[in-house]
Amino acid sequence: MRTSGIALHSDGQLPMAIGNGKAPELELSIVVPVYNSASTLASLLERLTLTLETLTQSYEIVLVDDGSRDDSWTVIESLQTTYGDHLVAVQLMRNYGQHNTLMCGLSIARGEYVVTMDDDLQNPPEEIPKLLAHIKKHRLDLVYGCPSNRNHAAWRNLGSSIVWHFYRTVFHNPVTPTPFRVMRHQLAQSVMFYDLNFTYLDGLLAWCTSRIAGVEVEHHPRVQGHSGYSLGKLLGLALNLYTNFSLIPLQIVSGLGFVTAASGFLVGLYYLFQFFASSIAVPGFASTIIAILILGGAQLLALGVIGEYLGRLHLNVNRKPQYVIRHMNRSNMPSSSIEKAAERQQASHV
Repeated sequence: MRTSGIALHSDGQLPMAIGNGKAPELELSIVVPVYNSASTLASLLERLTLTLETLTQSYEIVLVDDGSRDDSWTVIESLQTTYGDHLVAVQLMRNYGQHNTLMCGLSIARGEYVVTMDDDLQNPPEEIPKLLAHIKKHRLDLVYGCPSNRNHAAWRNLGSSIVWHFYRTVFHNPVTPTPFRVMRHQLAQSVMFYDLNFTYLDGLLAWCTSRIAGVEVEHHPRVQGHSGYSLGKLLGLALNLYTNFSLIPLQIVSGLGFVTAASGFLVGLYYLFQFFASSIAVPGFASTIIAILILGGAQLLALGVIGEYLGRLHLNVNRKPQYVIRHMNRSNMPSSSIEKAAERQQASHV
């Protein structure tokens, strides 16, 4: 996909409007992907409101229901009567995954600064001022809230560590990406060029800016329920990172093929020498089987890696949707923002 270059202002900041992006209409947007969190939404909105009203009155909270199987959408609708114009409610037609849901929320967000966070209260809303202060003070484009102590299960921390390692390897950035982040409106709009599936938001953000940092924040235990991320989903996320943003798997397979071929050549020279030295009494069966298994395994590994790339390319060519909106609260959104979200959704099906 071809995209035009992005010019910076003289102060090094991204321009206010990028492509079809609009200038920010509010000071702050909070984007929260919601999945099976009916029991925590009321508390989340209450704590968010108490925190945000100490910062500004020009804010919005964007809740995007990612195909929840509980009563999350019913709770969101009931909360609209309490929070009125500050709450934007979006319901997707099915579960598309956290990063696709975030792309939906970012396309709607109108704040000069956009905060993304989870819905389980493990990211304390009270830490938002710390993120905002850091991004403003150091003139950054993106700041992650990095907890010093994670209240996750061991397997979850292991899976997250794999994703972080891949991220640092691909983007050569020492920052630890987390779901708790704040970015400038310009950066949020700059990733809207990507309307395909298999989304990894942190990779898209790293493509668009190098002004990225992290600040230490608290991380609380989950109030109720369990994480929507299994170890398999985390590994799938890591695979999305590598196949969408890097050729490293293909390069590894190429290197493995070279090493295997070189090893086979050396083994061949060894047995040729043994043959002329009359040191082979009985032709070896084991060496033949080992060579076949090594070469066969290397070939299957190579085909599997290439298949991952081709499969994702096939689904993207067929325009597997990034997300589809079923319903969106329009009470506090100008027609321009609604049309923008509708145009993006329509473009993803072209």
